[in-house]
Amino acid sequence: MKIQNYSCLLIFVCVLFSACNDSKKTNTNTPQETVYKNVTTTAYELAQPKAETAAVLVLFGGFPEVAKDIQREFGILKTAKQHRIAVVYVNYNQKLWFEQGELDSLSHQIQEIFTKHALPNTNVFFGGFSSGGNVALHLGNYVTKHTNFGIQPKGIFIVDSPIDLAALYRSAEKNVQRNFSDVSVQEGRFLLKMLGERFGNPAEAIEAYEKYAVFTSQTNYTDNLSGLQNTKLRFYTEPDTLWWRQQRMVDYEQMNAFYIKRLAEQLIAKNFKHVTYISTENKGYRANGERHPHSWSIVDKEELIRWMLDY
Repeated sequence: MKIQNYSCLLIFVCVLFSACNDSKKTNTNTPQETVYKNVTTTAYELAQPKAETAAVLVLFGGFPEVAKDIQREFGILKTAKQHRIAVVYVNYNQKLWFEQGELDSLSHQIQEIFTKHALPNTNVFFGGFSSGGNVALHLGNYVTKHTNFGIQPKGIFIVDSPIDLAALYRSAEKNVQRNFSDVSVQEGRFLLKMLGERFGNPAEAIEAYEKYAVFTSQTNYTDNLSGLQNTKLRFYTEPDTLWWRQQRMVDYEQMNAFYIKRLAEQLIAKNFKHVTYISTENKGYRANGERHPHSWSIVDKEELIRWMLDY
């Protein structure tokens, strides 16, 4: 695993229809697991220690994922239990951007979870895979700026997220034109319709994309993350160019990894204090064993928890 630390999306349409990812089980030498209680609702699932909670991790899945999918594909709970970390699996998906009022509504939902279950708000982290990473970043920026919610994440991590919507549109155009596979063409047409109807063609309406995307590389626009300058940020990717070329005929410049790295560089240039770009190799596998670099499994779960707890 290659990690670049700084001091101060695969942009590919399969993100919308990607299957869930396989997190490999790990062993640890940490203390015995704490007893947990489990809460299941239509909006979320919560695993909460009965003893004092050391931290809270709020997770958002990819475009089609719900709580059960995240649990299956990102097996972090076993390690979390060894450190008294509560995990919230949110059934909030199919979001690449937020319309007016939606961020406020989601913020209230998260606040209600914390209040109802007496979760501590002093050591909170957000994380998301694929489009869920967009949700985590937008939400983290919003609640950090709006202190009335009483939830300011200390850290946010994303896993191979499509952060640049204009680049996503252009990638969809290329995939439709190439006509390499039915999957690529269908997904490309879906994205062109969805993004085109909402924002137009970025060649003619880049300002609309800037307003709603996490990042717009064409103009180096990062204002939608301006509240996170002092928040710990982790960006995970696995830029397996050979796999993507063979499977989808995708160029590196179409990958989420390309734009995530660009975003990390831009944030550092703008004096963001704690940005980490993590590029992995051969760690991406789905729960069924399928090799896929666009997967939850590229995250080293034990190392992530060390980052959360600062040791």
